[in-house]
Amino acid sequence: MTQTLLDTVFKAVDDKRAEDIVVLNMEGISLLSDYFLICEGGSERQVQAIAREVKEQAEKAGYTVKRLEGFDTGRWVLVDMGDVVAHIFHKDERGYYNLERLWGDAPQKFIAVESND
Repeated sequence: MTQTLLDTVFKAVDDKRAEDIVVLNMEGISLLSDYFLICEGGSERQVQAIAREVKEQAEKAGYTVKRLEGFDTGRWVLVDMGDVVAHIFHKDERGYYNLERLWGDAPQKFIAVESND
């Protein structure tokens, strides 16, 4: 079930042209969630569009979005779906917070996306 949610979220951010998508396996590292998906957009509007797509696609697939934080500013939007938390950054903010380094002991998970082109 978690893998299906992760695939749904990954496809949603990819569909909205998110950049530098990283998935961290947080199992055994954080009690908050099993996976963090981290990505970025080039503008506040794109960050909001990515977050909106994640929320819509997760709910469409039957998952509950527990929290959506930071949407109004579009600088760092957190979409919490329990087992998967998406961190959608504005490209200017991502390096400052550097979650990949903060959670450096978490292994990265690689996801292949099927192309419909």
